[in-house]
Amino acid sequence: MVANRFTYDLTHRGISAWMLSFLLFAFYLDLYFTEHLSGVAHALGLDGKWTLYGLLYTIAIVAGGIYVIRKYRHNRYQIVRTCVVMAVQIVFGFSVPNLLKFLHQPEFYFSYFWPLKLDYLNPGYLFSLPLPYILYSFLAALVAVPILGAFFGKRWYCSWVCGCGGLANTAGDPFRHLTSKSSAAWRFERFSIHAVLVISVLLTVLMFVSWGARGKYPQLSAFTTSFQSAYGLWVGSMLSGVIGVGLYPLGGTRVWCRNFCPMAALLGLTQKVGRFRIAVKENMCISCGLCSHNCEMGIDVRAYAQTNTSFTRASCVGCGLCAEVCPRGVLRLENTSALVQITGV
Repeated sequence: MVANRFTYDLTHRGISAWMLSFLLFAFYLDLYFTEHLSGVAHALGLDGKWTLYGLLYTIAIVAGGIYVIRKYRHNRYQIVRTCVVMAVQIVFGFSVPNLLKFLHQPEFYFSYFWPLKLDYLNPGYLFSLPLPYILYSFLAALVAVPILGAFFGKRWYCSWVCGCGGLANTAGDPFRHLTSKSSAAWRFERFSIHAVLVISVLLTVLMFVSWGARGKYPQLSAFTTSFQSAYGLWVGSMLSGVIGVGLYPLGGTRVWCRNFCPMAALLGLTQKVGRFRIAVKENMCISCGLCSHNCEMGIDVRAYAQTNTSFTRASCVGCGLCAEVCPRGVLRLENTSALVQITGV
């Protein structure tokens, strides 16, 4: 009984949820702005705080993944998806980058692409890497990402590959229902996520211009450096880390993904003209609301099901939980070349 009360308090914005949120905020502020964790890392025989953080992040995804697999053990899609998420984090999010460092090679994360990883199209950094890394960065960001997005929607990345989504869909699963479903939250999302995408594109263009004119216009270089620092602070540190993870127990697990991630915004635009959709079986919905309640992106799925409307939403990450919780099997994730009704964002 006590355990049940604690679980409910933690997952329904009770005192324990506020305490956990405070601890997460404190951890990320300490991680980004102090060196306290460096001492802990060295005491454990690790080379720095970011290696320690990568280890802790991987443990959280694996532990959360085991929890999710047990919870949805009857659903093959969820089991396979979660196993892939864990494998990608273990291999590409932790092991390979650290192995490269051990071999005195550039540390590189093959599961992150521009514009999520802005440095991967920053010429000052990119062209200092070996040729295979350069080719991979360009081909992945400019060819593979849009093609895969058009065929499979943003779910191939946001729910199967990305470490941010990986943490949300594993360790963050108990908090998915906390995402706001209000129209005000939807309006904010449409503005904020596309604003960050525009800023990231402008910064990338500016970095190329500044790099091409290096040495000729010192004021341009200084402005670009300041712009990069501000972007790294507010987007890279505060929004993706401190706020994005810190608000899990209070605002749901996709605060960063839904409102600020430039990669999610770019893939969402591709998804709108692609083949992915959520199909609705006609005249089957009983309006129980479980689909909307469990949507981590704040989509009112029930409204579409009630009107027999198959739909594509740019914000949908294709996690499949709306279909999982539906008691009548009304919803289905599918890729289709047929003309579908495009509604919302």
